[in-house]
Amino acid sequence: MANKTIPEIKGILRKHLIEAPLASRDASGIIIFGKRLKSFVFTTDVAIIKNTNANAVIAVYPFTPQPLITGSLILAADIPIFCGVGGGITTGKRVVNLALDAEFKGAMGVVVNNPIPNEIVTQLRDTIDIPIIVTVVSEYEDIEARINAGASILNISGAKRTAYIVRKIREKHPDFPIIATGGPTEDTAKETIAAGANAITFTPPSTAKILNVIMTQYREQYEEEYREL
Repeated sequence: MANKTIPEIKGILRKHLIEAPLASRDASGIIIFGKRLKSFVFTTDVAIIKNTNANAVIAVYPFTPQPLITGSLILAADIPIFCGVGGGITTGKRVVNLALDAEFKGAMGVVVNNPIPNEIVTQLRDTIDIPIIVTVVSEYEDIEARINAGASILNISGAKRTAYIVRKIREKHPDFPIIATGGPTEDTAKETIAAGANAITFTPPSTAKILNVIMTQYREQYEEEYREL
């Protein structure tokens, strides 16, 4: 009988990881180019990318995408990167050019924002050979049109309504790949997966917040030592 115990190895200096929600293990995952991905960390912070157990990164930020940033993230990462290439602030032919550049640099997929017109999604599909992740924010969107335009994966980002939106889309599209935000807790992540998400995204704490916790511990340690003197 095979041993089902999973050995775990951690370094002394690299034991402080940003861990994906445990609930993500129960997701089916999405197999992309032979890799099964269940958890996506939402960040552009290289330090977090190098210190997480997430399966992949969704690198989307609130500025026009820049090839230098895309290249830097891909160079630093040891897990797949899915790069934002616009769709809201950045539109038109520039989105297609950014997506092609991301593919050439080694991105596993591209992410486009909700306002992107379907004709641009089609242009992307005709140009690149990596997955196109289209962000969805409402169950009232024309999901059928997004799929027909060339979307490879839907990325559901509906805040507190995310699980509900996933469930509504699943009613009409039982097999289409869906990534969705897992929310702030293990329970919300479980709810999202139960609703039909194949994989979840999660937002890690900022490096500033993590460092603040560490510095607080250092201060408390000194205060304790001084009290003992």
